[in-house]
Amino acid sequence: MKKELNKTRSIKLFNQANKHIPGGVNSPVRAFHAVGGQPLFIRSARGAYLYDEDGNSFIDMINSWGPMILGHAHEVVTEAVHKAIYNSLSFGAPSEKEIEMAELVCDMVPSIEKVRMVNSGTEATMSAIRLARGYTERDKIIKFEGCYHGHGDSFLISAGSGAATMGKPDSPGVTKNTAKDTLNAPFNDAQQVQKLVTNHKNEVAAIIVEPVAGNMGCVPPADGFLQRLRNICDENGVVLIFDEVMTGFRLGPSGAQGLYGIKPDLTTLGKIIGGGMPVGAYGGNKEIMDQISPEGPVYQAGTLSGNPVAMTAGIAMLKYLKDHPETYDKINSTTKRIAQGFRENANRIGKNYTVNQVGSMFSLFFTEQPVNNFTMAKKSDTNLFGRYFNAMLNRNIYLAPSQFESLFISSEISSQQADKIIHANADSLEEIHKE
Repeated sequence: MKKELNKTRSIKLFNQANKHIPGGVNSPVRAFHAVGGQPLFIRSARGAYLYDEDGNSFIDMINSWGPMILGHAHEVVTEAVHKAIYNSLSFGAPSEKEIEMAELVCDMVPSIEKVRMVNSGTEATMSAIRLARGYTERDKIIKFEGCYHGHGDSFLISAGSGAATMGKPDSPGVTKNTAKDTLNAPFNDAQQVQKLVTNHKNEVAAIIVEPVAGNMGCVPPADGFLQRLRNICDENGVVLIFDEVMTGFRLGPSGAQGLYGIKPDLTTLGKIIGGGMPVGAYGGNKEIMDQISPEGPVYQAGTLSGNPVAMTAGIAMLKYLKDHPETYDKINSTTKRIAQGFRENANRIGKNYTVNQVGSMFSLFFTEQPVNNFTMAKKSDTNLFGRYFNAMLNRNIYLAPSQFESLFISSEISSQQADKIIHANADSLEEIHKE
């Protein structure tokens, strides 16, 4: 007999939320539309666990979509924040914490000589694109299908009928003129990027890419792909932007660029540098960054940017990761073990489902074909994923409620908890394939 969670209070809260919040949620993926049912409302979290309003507990495999690399309510971060809040929650003026954060980021990420703090990953990517356009005096950008860079107009463009065509608006409210300046290419296809740059010679300001994709599920870069992008940009005066909002400080102390040994011109950051609080940043070489107001003509501002409490949380997180590099060995090892367990479970029931893993990011795709771009990711059986998601939820494992989102492991997941996750995966796969 299948176990069913008690969701009484979550259902009541969701119905209440729908009265005053569009769709009952403040971010679409939280609505559970892709997996069926209604979202759980979370009361608290600590270590490796989430606790909902009905008293259910879950091993968390999202970790606030990445930033909780040390798990929830880690004492190093919470103690720093407790001290900071007594000095006020916001100044709207410079503070020493902003300098400390900037120095830490520049020290840990060699490609960043100067950095500007903002309040979200979306704000960081929007600002980086504007800066690249201002610096190059060009209008067009190249992005990759399936790579999500926030909800800025320039990024809500889907690929056209061909693999590398002009985009079309992917959301009402995005103008056709905005769409025409956004060019799309398949992730991991440097040849199509080269064609776009050649066909739009001296028009492309920037190429923006998640060095490890996390928003089509976890998809690593093919061998040589990032280096080829670097070469194309160098040969054509194009700004290379790494969107490391997810990967920055998660895949290593220098992010994905340190892992793969590629230096972008600009980098966008978020998630971990806020220690779980809303924050973002973009940075790069001095020549480009000095184009930002008030130093240069490219305008960007934020009243609460560099918020002292968010900076304090982020500094505590980054200092801990810098001083404890063994953290990465632990979470990478745990993630590798879980990913391998998932592969073996699938094989036991006669399925060769694809599991992609890079460091502490991984995804199980319900397709037996390799997944190296969004087209391949979309071959996954999303209905099957929805049943799997709910089967895991009923076994107290909290996954991202979408086939096309990466999972993120924290250092708080122990060997025993990893075993629980693997066993729950085995039972869930057996359950959904018997239905």
